[in-house]
Amino acid sequence: MSKLKLGFPKGSLQESTIELFKKAGIRITASSRSYFPTSDDSELEIMLVRSQEMARYVADGTFDAGLTGFDWICESGANVREVCELNYAKSGFRPVRWVVCVPNDSKIKTLKDLNGKKVATELVNYTKKYFKKNKVNANIEFSWGATEAKAGRLVDAIVELTETGSSLRANNLRIIDEMLTSTTRLICNDAALKNAWKREKIENLAILLKGALAAEGMVGLKLNIHVKNLQKIMSLLPALKKPSVSPLTDDNWLALEVIMEEKVLKKLIPALKRAGAEGIIEYPLNKIIY
Repeated sequence: MSKLKLGFPKGSLQESTIELFKKAGIRITASSRSYFPTSDDSELEIMLVRSQEMARYVADGTFDAGLTGFDWICESGANVREVCELNYAKSGFRPVRWVVCVPNDSKIKTLKDLNGKKVATELVNYTKKYFKKNKVNANIEFSWGATEAKAGRLVDAIVELTETGSSLRANNLRIIDEMLTSTTRLICNDAALKNAWKREKIENLAILLKGALAAEGMVGLKLNIHVKNLQKIMSLLPALKKPSVSPLTDDNWLALEVIMEEKVLKKLIPALKRAGAEGIIEYPLNKIIY
């Protein structure tokens, strides 16, 4: 049987990626003691690898494809192909940002003020290129962790990853520059694309994963209405395109079906009921394929 060797992100993205694959219809079970998760897709051969290393292993053919952040693709400089962008992170569905931070009481106000200063980060290569591009000559050093605690003590500034900014605020840090915005990417190598079976398998994965992300926060709604109430009901319904309207066996009644954001339902459903809708059914969505 043909197999697609897939690199799976270990660490902060692991649980959210497992959940995304589940919504895409692929169940993955990862043990805390093993780097080789099992899957109900027998055509996948999966290994857990840190996102920082993923692009390199995909580029050299260790994996056919993998999931990692755009930031780590930039950092590695590896020659990989981006199949699709998947906008999710550790705890939400927003891009993450690499930002330059200093303590709140620091006299440093702009990136230029870091000339001759010391900066700690895990994203060393990209940071050096960014500072050079902006004509700032700073000493960029690799941070093995606890980066936020080093600002103002061991170094003058840090370049750190943030999703919501809450951790930076908790550590009394302020942002002086935003360096890079990053989202998760499905990547592969040229050899995999040249193999017809692997190419199709990777493309299928992309379709399913993008469909699962598109369905996030969305639900389906079905309802029955009297013909005389059609325009009134239609004016209340937001739709992905337009609601589907189908006749019922009773010529005076119609069935409507629509896809919408779940967050609007707490106000919408009572309004629909008052406008004459009956048999209202809300149902979850796993995938929306455009």
